[in-house]
Amino acid sequence: MTIQKLEGLIAAPFTPMDENGELNTSLIPAYYQFLKSNRVTGAFICGSTGEGVSMTNAEKKKVAAKWAECTSEDQDFKVMMLLGGTSIADCKDLALYASEIGLYAVSFTSPFYFKPANAEVLAYACAEVAAVVPHMPFYYYHIPVLTGGNYAMYDLLKAVDDKIMNFAGIKYTHEDFMDFQSCMSFKDGKYDMLWGRDENMLSALVLGAKGAVGSTFNYAAPLYYEMIDAFHKNNLPEARALQQKAIDMIRLLGKYGGISVGKGYMKLVNLDCGEFRLPVKNMNVSQFELFKKDVEALGFHNFKSIAAGVSTSQ
Repeated sequence: MTIQKLEGLIAAPFTPMDENGELNTSLIPAYYQFLKSNRVTGAFICGSTGEGVSMTNAEKKKVAAKWAECTSEDQDFKVMMLLGGTSIADCKDLALYASEIGLYAVSFTSPFYFKPANAEVLAYACAEVAAVVPHMPFYYYHIPVLTGGNYAMYDLLKAVDDKIMNFAGIKYTHEDFMDFQSCMSFKDGKYDMLWGRDENMLSALVLGAKGAVGSTFNYAAPLYYEMIDAFHKNNLPEARALQQKAIDMIRLLGKYGGISVGKGYMKLVNLDCGEFRLPVKNMNVSQFELFKKDVEALGFHNFKSIAAGVSTSQ
Protein backbone atom coordinates (compact mmCIF):
# COMPACT_ATOMS: atom_id res chain seq x y z
CA MET A 1 0.00 0.00 0.00
CA THR A 2 1.25 3.50 -0.85
CA ILE A 3 1.19 5.57 2.32
CA GLN A 4 -0.31 9.01 1.83
CA LYS A 5 1.07 11.74 4.09
CA LEU A 6 -1.83 13.80 5.40
CA GLU A 7 -1.33 17.53 5.81
CA GLY A 8 -3.06 20.40 7.52
CA LEU A 9 -5.44 20.37 10.46
CA ILE A 10 -7.58 17.31 11.10
CA ALA A 11 -10.23 17.94 13.73
CA ALA A 12 -11.17 15.47 16.44
CA PRO A 13 -14.91 16.21 16.43
CA PHE A 14 -17.15 16.18 19.45
CA THR A 15 -19.99 13.71 19.17
CA PRO A 16 -23.20 15.78 19.18
CA MET A 17 -25.61 14.83 21.97
CA ASP A 18 -29.12 16.05 22.71
CA GLU A 19 -30.43 17.25 26.08
CA ASN A 20 -30.96 13.64 27.18
CA GLY A 21 -27.43 12.55 26.34
CA GLU A 22 -28.51 10.66 23.22
CA LEU A 23 -26.84 10.97 19.83
CA ASN A 24 -27.78 13.98 17.74
CA THR A 25 -26.36 12.89 14.40
CA SER A 26 -28.56 15.38 12.53
CA LEU A 27 -25.96 18.05 13.43
CA ILE A 28 -23.09 16.24 11.70
CA PRO A 29 -23.68 17.54 8.11
CA ALA A 30 -23.58 21.14 9.35
CA TYR A 31 -20.55 20.25 11.50
CA TYR A 32 -18.73 18.92 8.42
CA GLN A 33 -19.52 22.06 6.42
CA PHE A 34 -18.35 24.20 9.34
CA LEU A 35 -14.99 22.39 9.44
CA LYS A 36 -14.60 22.67 5.67
CA SER A 37 -15.26 26.40 5.77
CA ASN A 38 -12.34 26.72 8.20
CA ARG A 39 -9.89 24.78 5.98
CA VAL A 40 -9.93 21.68 8.20
CA THR A 41 -8.82 18.74 6.04
CA GLY A 42 -10.38 15.80 7.87
CA ALA A 43 -12.07 14.36 10.93
CA PHE A 44 -10.81 11.82 13.47
CA ILE A 45 -14.15 10.56 14.82
CA CYS A 46 -15.07 8.62 17.97
CA GLY A 47 -11.75 9.40 19.62
CA SER A 48 -11.13 10.93 23.05
CA THR A 49 -12.84 14.19 22.14
CA GLY A 50 -15.61 12.24 20.41
CA GLU A 51 -16.34 10.14 23.53
CA GLY A 52 -15.82 6.88 21.66
CA VAL A 53 -15.09 5.02 24.89
CA SER A 54 -18.48 6.17 26.24
CA MET A 55 -20.46 4.88 23.27
CA THR A 56 -21.70 1.46 22.26
CA ASN A 57 -20.57 -0.07 18.99
CA ALA A 58 -24.04 0.51 17.59
CA GLU A 59 -23.78 4.21 18.44
CA LYS A 60 -20.32 4.46 16.90
CA LYS A 61 -21.71 2.97 13.71
CA LYS A 62 -24.48 5.59 13.62
CA VAL A 63 -21.96 8.39 14.03
CA ALA A 64 -19.66 6.90 11.40
CA ALA A 65 -22.52 6.39 8.95
CA LYS A 66 -23.57 10.03 9.16
CA TRP A 67 -20.00 11.28 8.62
CA ALA A 68 -19.63 8.87 5.69
CA GLU A 69 -22.91 10.03 4.18
CA CYS A 70 -22.16 13.74 4.24
CA THR A 71 -18.53 13.45 3.09
CA SER A 72 -18.94 10.75 0.45
CA GLU A 73 -18.43 13.16 -2.47
CA ASP A 74 -15.45 14.91 -0.89
CA GLN A 75 -12.27 12.97 -1.57
CA ASP A 76 -10.13 15.74 -0.07
CA PHE A 77 -11.73 15.44 3.38
CA LYS A 78 -10.40 12.36 5.18
CA VAL A 79 -12.57 10.71 7.84
CA MET A 80 -10.71 8.39 10.20
CA MET A 81 -12.46 6.34 12.88
CA LEU A 82 -11.05 5.29 16.24
CA LEU A 83 -12.14 1.71 16.82
CA GLY A 84 -11.28 1.45 20.49
CA GLY A 85 -8.82 -0.78 22.23
CA THR A 86 -10.24 -3.16 24.83
CA SER A 87 -12.08 -5.75 22.73
CA ILE A 88 -10.21 -6.90 19.64
CA ALA A 89 -13.37 -8.56 18.30
CA ASP A 90 -15.35 -5.31 18.59
CA CYS A 91 -12.54 -3.42 16.89
CA LYS A 92 -12.57 -5.85 13.98
CA ASP A 93 -16.33 -5.46 13.64
CA LEU A 94 -16.07 -1.66 13.58
CA ALA A 95 -13.16 -1.75 11.13
CA LEU A 96 -15.17 -3.84 8.69
CA TYR A 97 -18.11 -1.46 9.04
CA ALA A 98 -15.87 1.57 8.45
CA SER A 99 -14.58 -0.06 5.28
CA GLU A 100 -18.09 -0.93 4.08
CA ILE A 101 -19.36 2.65 4.40
CA GLY A 102 -16.30 4.14 2.72
CA LEU A 103 -14.37 5.89 5.48
CA TYR A 104 -10.77 6.73 4.65
CA ALA A 105 -8.95 5.06 7.55
CA VAL A 106 -9.29 3.36 10.92
CA SER A 107 -7.29 3.78 14.09
CA PHE A 108 -6.59 1.59 17.10
CA THR A 109 -5.21 2.41 20.52
CA SER A 110 -3.54 0.33 23.18
CA PRO A 111 -5.78 -1.96 25.24
CA PHE A 112 -5.95 -0.18 28.58
CA TYR A 113 -7.27 -2.84 30.99
CA PHE A 114 -5.23 -5.87 30.01
CA LYS A 115 -2.23 -3.96 28.71
CA PRO A 116 0.28 -5.35 26.18
CA ALA A 117 3.55 -6.32 27.86
CA ASN A 118 5.63 -4.38 25.34
CA ALA A 119 5.60 -2.83 21.88
CA GLU A 120 5.98 -6.21 20.20
CA VAL A 121 2.79 -7.53 21.81
CA LEU A 122 1.02 -4.29 20.91
CA ALA A 123 2.11 -4.86 17.31
CA TYR A 124 0.41 -8.28 17.36
CA ALA A 125 -2.84 -6.61 18.50
CA CYS A 126 -2.54 -4.02 15.73
CA ALA A 127 -1.97 -6.79 13.19
CA GLU A 128 -5.10 -8.65 14.29
CA VAL A 129 -7.29 -5.63 13.61
CA ALA A 130 -5.52 -4.28 10.54
CA ALA A 131 -5.76 -7.66 8.80
CA VAL A 132 -9.55 -7.45 8.40
CA VAL A 133 -9.26 -4.25 6.30
CA PRO A 134 -6.05 -4.86 4.31
CA HIS A 135 -6.75 -2.16 1.74
CA MET A 136 -7.58 0.55 4.29
CA PRO A 137 -5.00 2.80 5.97
CA PHE A 138 -4.49 1.77 9.60
CA TYR A 139 -3.18 4.24 12.20
CA TYR A 140 -2.08 3.63 15.75
CA TYR A 141 -3.32 6.24 18.26
CA HIS A 142 -0.65 6.94 20.88
CA ILE A 143 -2.15 8.63 23.95
CA PRO A 144 -0.45 7.06 26.98
CA VAL A 145 -1.84 9.63 29.43
CA LEU A 146 -5.24 7.94 28.98
CA THR A 147 -4.34 4.36 28.03
CA GLY A 148 -1.30 3.82 30.23
CA GLY A 149 0.32 2.28 27.15
CA ASN A 150 3.60 4.13 27.47
CA TYR A 151 5.56 2.33 24.77
CA ALA A 152 8.18 3.94 22.55
CA MET A 153 6.54 4.40 19.18
CA TYR A 154 9.91 3.91 17.52
CA ASP A 155 9.81 0.35 18.90
CA LEU A 156 6.29 -0.09 17.53
CA LEU A 157 7.36 1.01 14.05
CA LYS A 158 10.22 -1.47 14.12
CA ALA A 159 7.79 -4.21 15.15
CA VAL A 160 5.18 -3.51 12.45
CA ASP A 161 7.45 -2.52 9.56
CA ASP A 162 7.01 -4.84 6.56
CA LYS A 163 4.60 -6.96 8.65
CA ILE A 164 1.43 -4.84 8.63
CA MET A 165 1.27 -3.65 5.05
CA ASN A 166 -1.59 -1.19 5.63
CA PHE A 167 0.03 0.39 8.70
CA ALA A 168 -0.01 4.05 7.63
CA GLY A 169 1.32 5.85 10.69
CA ILE A 170 0.69 7.16 14.17
CA LYS A 171 -1.50 9.81 15.73
CA TYR A 172 1.04 10.95 18.30
CA THR A 173 -0.54 12.51 21.40
CA HIS A 174 2.40 12.61 23.79
CA GLU A 175 5.29 14.92 24.68
CA ASP A 176 8.28 12.67 23.92
CA PHE A 177 9.92 14.70 21.14
CA MET A 178 12.93 12.37 20.98
CA ASP A 179 10.65 9.44 20.21
CA PHE A 180 8.54 11.51 17.80
CA GLN A 181 11.59 12.66 15.83
CA SER A 182 12.90 9.10 15.69
CA CYS A 183 9.55 8.03 14.23
CA MET A 184 9.63 10.90 11.75
CA SER A 185 13.09 9.74 10.60
CA PHE A 186 12.30 6.01 10.54
CA LYS A 187 13.08 4.52 7.11
CA ASP A 188 13.55 8.00 5.65
CA GLY A 189 10.15 9.19 6.80
CA LYS A 190 8.21 6.15 5.64
CA TYR A 191 5.24 6.56 7.99
CA ASP A 192 2.69 9.34 8.41
CA MET A 193 3.23 10.97 11.79
CA LEU A 194 0.27 13.12 12.86
CA TRP A 195 0.88 15.41 15.81
CA GLY A 196 -1.76 15.31 18.55
CA ARG A 197 -0.84 17.89 21.19
CA ASP A 198 -2.31 21.25 20.18
CA GLU A 199 -0.55 23.12 23.00
CA ASN A 200 2.94 22.37 21.62
CA MET A 201 2.25 22.07 17.92
CA LEU A 202 4.92 24.66 17.09
CA SER A 203 7.60 22.34 18.46
CA ALA A 204 6.29 19.56 16.21
CA LEU A 205 6.46 21.87 13.19
CA VAL A 206 10.14 22.41 13.93
CA LEU A 207 10.67 18.64 13.69
CA GLY A 208 8.91 18.53 10.34
CA ALA A 209 5.32 17.61 11.19
CA LYS A 210 2.94 18.40 8.30
CA GLY A 211 -0.36 17.09 9.68
CA ALA A 212 -1.98 17.33 13.10
CA VAL A 213 -5.11 15.99 14.79
CA GLY A 214 -6.62 18.08 17.56
CA SER A 215 -9.73 19.00 19.48
CA THR A 216 -9.15 22.75 19.50
CA PHE A 217 -9.04 22.76 15.69
CA ASN A 218 -12.83 22.41 15.94
CA TYR A 219 -13.24 25.95 17.20
CA ALA A 220 -9.92 27.76 16.65
CA ALA A 221 -8.57 26.54 13.30
CA PRO A 222 -7.71 30.08 12.07
CA LEU A 223 -5.33 30.54 15.03
CA TYR A 224 -3.33 27.44 14.11
CA TYR A 225 -3.21 28.17 10.39
CA GLU A 226 -1.93 31.66 11.22
CA MET A 227 0.76 30.06 13.40
CA ILE A 228 1.71 27.62 10.62
CA ASP A 229 1.97 30.48 8.14
CA ALA A 230 4.16 32.48 10.52
CA PHE A 231 6.43 29.47 11.03
CA HIS A 232 6.85 28.88 7.31
CA LYS A 233 7.67 32.57 6.81
CA ASN A 234 10.34 32.18 9.52
CA ASN A 235 8.52 34.72 11.68
CA LEU A 236 9.27 32.83 14.88
CA PRO A 237 8.32 35.61 17.34
CA GLU A 238 4.84 35.72 15.78
CA ALA A 239 4.58 31.92 15.70
CA ARG A 240 5.54 31.73 19.39
CA ALA A 241 3.00 34.40 20.31
CA LEU A 242 0.25 32.50 18.49
CA GLN A 243 1.25 29.23 20.18
CA GLN A 244 1.02 31.02 23.52
CA LYS A 245 -2.45 32.24 22.59
CA ALA A 246 -3.43 28.61 21.96
CA ILE A 247 -1.95 27.63 25.32
CA ASP A 248 -3.93 30.36 27.08
CA MET A 249 -7.09 29.07 25.40
CA ILE A 250 -6.30 25.48 26.38
CA ARG A 251 -5.60 26.46 30.00
CA LEU A 252 -9.29 27.30 30.34
CA LEU A 253 -10.07 23.61 29.73
CA GLY A 254 -8.20 22.77 32.93
CA LYS A 255 -9.65 25.71 34.83
CA TYR A 256 -13.25 24.71 34.15
CA GLY A 257 -13.08 20.93 34.35
CA GLY A 258 -11.21 19.33 31.46
CA ILE A 259 -12.20 17.82 28.15
CA SER A 260 -15.92 18.65 28.47
CA VAL A 261 -15.12 22.38 28.33
CA GLY A 262 -14.46 21.94 24.62
CA LYS A 263 -18.19 21.61 24.11
CA GLY A 264 -18.51 24.98 25.84
CA TYR A 265 -16.26 26.48 23.18
CA MET A 266 -18.44 24.84 20.53
CA LYS A 267 -21.49 26.65 21.87
CA LEU A 268 -19.60 29.90 21.34
CA VAL A 269 -19.14 29.08 17.64
CA ASN A 270 -22.86 28.26 17.32
CA LEU A 271 -22.57 24.47 17.17
CA ASP A 272 -24.26 23.14 20.30
CA CYS A 273 -22.99 19.57 20.75
CA GLY A 274 -24.68 19.08 24.11
CA GLU A 275 -22.71 17.76 27.07
CA PHE A 276 -20.31 14.93 27.80
CA ARG A 277 -21.57 11.66 29.21
CA LEU A 278 -20.63 10.39 32.63
CA PRO A 279 -18.14 9.94 34.16
CA VAL A 280 -16.94 13.23 32.64
CA LYS A 281 -18.04 16.30 34.61
CA ASN A 282 -19.65 19.22 32.77
CA MET A 283 -19.78 22.92 33.69
CA ASN A 284 -22.86 24.15 35.49
CA VAL A 285 -24.68 27.31 34.41
CA SER A 286 -22.74 29.69 36.66
CA GLN A 287 -19.41 28.18 35.63
CA PHE A 288 -20.34 28.57 31.98
CA GLU A 289 -21.02 32.28 32.50
CA LEU A 290 -17.60 32.74 34.14
CA PHE A 291 -16.05 30.70 31.32
CA LYS A 292 -17.59 33.00 28.71
CA LYS A 293 -16.03 36.03 30.40
CA ASP A 294 -12.60 34.41 30.41
CA VAL A 295 -13.00 33.46 26.75
CA GLU A 296 -13.96 37.01 25.85
CA ALA A 297 -10.86 38.30 27.68
CA LEU A 298 -8.74 36.05 25.45
CA GLY A 299 -10.04 37.82 22.36
CA PHE A 300 -11.53 34.54 21.13
CA HIS A 301 -13.68 36.36 18.59
CA ASN A 302 -10.50 37.35 16.75
CA PHE A 303 -9.35 33.81 16.02
CA LYS A 304 -12.30 31.45 16.46
CA SER A 305 -13.58 29.25 13.68
CA ILE A 306 -16.63 30.64 11.91
CA ALA A 307 -19.02 29.42 9.24
CA ALA A 308 -18.58 31.11 5.87
CA GLY A 309 -20.50 34.38 5.81
CA VAL A 310 -21.12 34.39 9.58
CA SER A 311 -20.03 37.31 11.74
CA THR A 312 -17.13 36.77 14.16
CA SER A 313 -18.80 38.78 16.92
CA GLN A 314 -19.70 36.86 20.08
